[in-house]
Amino acid sequence: MLRLIPVLALLGLSACLTPRPRPLSPAATLPSLMLPPASFGDTVSLAQQLSFAHEADPDGPRTVEALLELDPAALRLAGFALGQRMFSLVWNGSALEEERDPRLPEQFQARQVLRDVQLVYWPADVLRAALPPDWTLEDGPGRRALLHAGQEWVTVRYAGEPRWRGRAELVNVAEHYRLTIESRPTED
Repeated sequence: MLRLIPVLALLGLSACLTPRPRPLSPAATLPSLMLPPASFGDTVSLAQQLSFAHEADPDGPRTVEALLELDPAALRLAGFALGQRMFSLVWNGSALEEERDPRLPEQFQARQVLRDVQLVYWPADVLRAALPPDWTLEDGPGRRALLHAGQEWVTVRYAGEPRWRGRAELVNVAEHYRLTIESRPTED
C-alpha cells in the first residue's frame, strides 16, 4: 500500500495538469520570459505549498510542497508529493535543466513553471522590459496583471510584502488555471 501512495499522488497531480488548452485567442499566447536569475535582484530561499486548480478539473485543487532557491547565479525549484521528489528545475539564465519523475504527466512544462515564477516574483520594471510588443504589465499594491492589447490574461494577487513572503495567487485566464503559492523563508 505504501508504494501505491506516490502513484496516487502523481495521478492527482496529473489530473490538475490536463492537456494544455488553446488560448482564448491566438494573440493570447503568453510570453515565455526566461529572464536571467540575476535580474531578480535579491537572494531568497523559500519553502512553499503550491495548489493548482484547472477549470476542467472537477476534483478541485491539487497540492505539492516545493523548495525555491533564487540567487544571482540560478533559480532552483524542486516539487514534492508525499515526500517524494516529483521534479526539479535549475535555470541559470542560459540553460533550463529539468529532472522529473517518469510518472509526471507530459503536460507539466518546465518553461511554463519558470514563466509563472517570474511573473509572480520578478520586479515589474524587469518584466516590462522583457515583454513583446502589445503586452503590458500593471503593477500596484497587492496586485499585478499581464495584459495583451488591453485585455487581462494573467492576474496575481499578493497578501503581503515582500511579495515572495506569504500568499500569492496567480489566475491564468489564457490557459485556464489558478496557482496559489504559500511561501515562507526556509530560515524561519
